[in-house]
Amino acid sequence: MNQPTFETVRYEVRDRKAYLILNRPERLNAINTQLSLDVAGAVEAANADDGVHVIVVKGAGRAFCAGYDLKEFAEEGRQTQPPVWDPIEDYRFTRAHMDRLFSLWRSYKPTIAQVHGHAVAGGSDMALSCDLIVMAADARIGYMPTRVWGCPSTAMWVYRIGAERAKRMLLTGDKIDGREAERLGLVYKAVPEAELDAEVETLARRMAGVPKNQLMMQKLMINQAYDNMGLESTQMMATLFDGITRHSPEGMHFKARAETAGWKKAVEERDLGTFDWTKNEPMNR
Repeated sequence: MNQPTFETVRYEVRDRKAYLILNRPERLNAINTQLSLDVAGAVEAANADDGVHVIVVKGAGRAFCAGYDLKEFAEEGRQTQPPVWDPIEDYRFTRAHMDRLFSLWRSYKPTIAQVHGHAVAGGSDMALSCDLIVMAADARIGYMPTRVWGCPSTAMWVYRIGAERAKRMLLTGDKIDGREAERLGLVYKAVPEAELDAEVETLARRMAGVPKNQLMMQKLMINQAYDNMGLESTQMMATLFDGITRHSPEGMHFKARAETAGWKKAVEERDLGTFDWTKNEPMNR
């Protein structure tokens, strides 16, 4: 069978396993529109291939995924609307991105995220959309944009670790390492990075020996429980809130700061808490 090719994702199939390798290493696999399209396309290809039983998602280069490409979306202002904000236009755009990443959860075949380096902001959305996450012990995961300019549209933090721990993460925007993520129950397992490939291969090989219909039935049954808990409606609200955060006064100040000082400087100030986004000026400390 001829394997499909994608612009930003390398797609490989061997031994009943499909590998989706995010392939923008020069941008730490940051998400742009093409990458989200390619992830969804690769998931669709794997589900259509009778020879595939399990899907492994990982990143080329130094990280799994560093989130949405803020050079495009913040510094260059792509998809940020003028002062009169149309929330439904924004919802359609943001929901399309979320649905493409969440195809990993909706996939009929099980998905495993292999996380090294960073899985942060939108990259954590992608990792948490997979059925299982195996993480390098020193890798970092978190959703820093909850400090300003973001809300996790998949809403998977609360479904994975419960309300209190989700609040601890999303009300601070902190990052945690793989060991802490395993302790909180956010990821299945954390191992030294040198053992990451072998750990994922062992898990994927074990699943690959199960008939496809058995895998699908177990996954559908478990996912249905989340649907019954209101996953769809929670994601609708989270996606609307994500748009609001980017067009609130503080969100627009963040965008302006990224445009003038560069997105790296704006992110540093956001994550360290050294900028007052309400007053649009550095903190006096």
